[in-house]
Amino acid sequence: MLYVDLFCTFFVIGLFGFGGGYGMLSLIQTKVVPVWMTTAQFTDIVAISQMTPGPIGINSATYCGYMACHNAGMGTAASVLGSFIATFALVLPSLVLMIVISRLFMKYMKTRTVQSVFTCLRPAVVGLLAAATLLLCNRENFSTPSENPWQFWVSIFLFVATYIGTKVYKINPIKLILMSAVAGLVLLY
Repeated sequence: MLYVDLFCTFFVIGLFGFGGGYGMLSLIQTKVVPVWMTTAQFTDIVAISQMTPGPIGINSATYCGYMACHNAGMGTAASVLGSFIATFALVLPSLVLMIVISRLFMKYMKTRTVQSVFTCLRPAVVGLLAAATLLLCNRENFSTPSENPWQFWVSIFLFVATYIGTKVYKINPIKLILMSAVAGLVLLY
């Protein structure tokens, strides 16, 4: 039954997940965190998905499928099957829609209606990206000043430093991830 639930959940996410992988993160978190895993596990999944090659949405689905089965007490082979099902279900709507839409888009791309649809989708995509960012700004990732002030201020510093490094100094995000990991190991443990 878990496999059917995984397929249905990730199929719906794939069907309505506009804006790519980052836009899907808030949908994935909303569907899987209360049911199959903790917020901390999901945060780890997002971090791993960003560091591994490939689209973050697909990587997240793969890891979520594995963790959902693993947390349900299934073995390694069953968990790998769960990751395959979640990944396939996420990709399937896009595959079907892209085949259908690509033929129609080439024919109607210059029409006013199609241009209007794309104009309206842009703000929604930005909203989904902002929601994914804000959902990850929680107690598990940043702590609180009263709970653990050292972790809170180190987390805020790393957040601001990576933002400035990316936006102002145009440092490669891979280098920033590695530097943040080293800084986290040194400063938090």
